[in-house]
Amino acid sequence: MNFPLQLTFKIIAIAPQLTVTDAQGEVQAYVQQKLFKLKEAVTVYSDANKQRVNFEIKADRIIDFSTRYNFRNAEGTKVGSVKRRGMRSLWRATYEVYDADDSLIFTIAEANPWAKMIDSVLGNVPVLGFLTGYFLHPSYNVLQNDKKVASMAKQAAFFEGRFRIDRHEPLPEEDEQRVLLGLLMLVLMERERG
Repeated sequence: MNFPLQLTFKIIAIAPQLTVTDAQGEVQAYVQQKLFKLKEAVTVYSDANKQRVNFEIKADRIIDFSTRYNFRNAEGTKVGSVKRRGMRSLWRATYEVYDADDSLIFTIAEANPWAKMIDSVLGNVPVLGFLTGYFLHPSYNVLQNDKKVASMAKQAAFFEGRFRIDRHEPLPEEDEQRVLLGLLMLVLMERERG
């Protein structure tokens, strides 16, 4: 993938939809979350036309605090998963990314929980809610053995959510995909909190 990546989503949408573009502006992924499912299900397409499915992300159980979301490629083969760290994520959002053998390979941790908390509180105040998306920018670090390999930060935007994803260390393509899938699920799960 050609970094930095831009992840955008419309704030007002019935079914959450995200688009990931690379540094040249080419769409790398288009995500549409399925509504009215007892188990969370997300489809990752190669583009906005939804012609080709790249990945399916499905919860391993019905709504739970520490649900694991399994990543499967177009052939149905498990390539990894992401899991929110239950109680630990109440204050600082923390997710664990696993490979196909369920070995922990990355941790995604919120850099500053205060930014997200203030964004969430002020975002519910009329008029101020429009401004918080422009001034408050939560960010997340992707760590491998306590070393930052990638990061994602919210960008200034009024009518959409916009994030920039940067790679700080070279990663194999499979790991780049796992990091991206983990970050997509983080955005879907945390968007209500800023």
